[in-house]
Amino acid sequence: MSGIELGHLAYLGLLGGALALWLLVEGRKNMGRTVKQASAWVLIFVGVIAAIGLWGDIRRTVLLHHDVAQDGSQITLPRAPDGHYYLTALVNGTPVRFVVDTGASQVVLTPTDAENAGIALADLVYSGRANTANGSVRIAPVRLDSIDVDGVQMRNIRASVNEGQMKTSLLGMTYLERFSRIEIAGGALVLHR
Repeated sequence: MSGIELGHLAYLGLLGGALALWLLVEGRKNMGRTVKQASAWVLIFVGVIAAIGLWGDIRRTVLLHHDVAQDGSQITLPRAPDGHYYLTALVNGTPVRFVVDTGASQVVLTPTDAENAGIALADLVYSGRANTANGSVRIAPVRLDSIDVDGVQMRNIRASVNEGQMKTSLLGMTYLERFSRIEIAGGALVLHR
């Protein structure tokens, strides 16, 4: 622990001690109520300290973002705390959150994401099957006009809509194979054009 951190800790200790002394003096007539109130304040204080200490992790989880090189030559995705790589792309102009999945043979949309991207679910023909971790599910082949990641746009991409339960759409090989190289290094997935 550095000197600055020790100073902050000492300051917080003095502040807490002064608050405890004030509560004791003010509440000496009704000690039960004072103890309850003091306990509530201690819990609030501990909660705030925990939130401050975990803020970096919270921010990384909530605000995962990808970086695109200025010339569009590469897309860098940070590893999420759950070990996956996520990417938000515009599918037919609509934002869709994907998990990048090199084990998926194609781009697979959830029914909700497909509908948001302008695909009429009522017109789909579930003519294929896919084997997933949750078993076999029916899929409907579709073509996406475009997938755009911060100006890096790819057109006419084969995809499917999954009839089963999926939390997040999958960005599979029908998109990823359009890159010249896929690299995992330093906690990031890098897609090179």
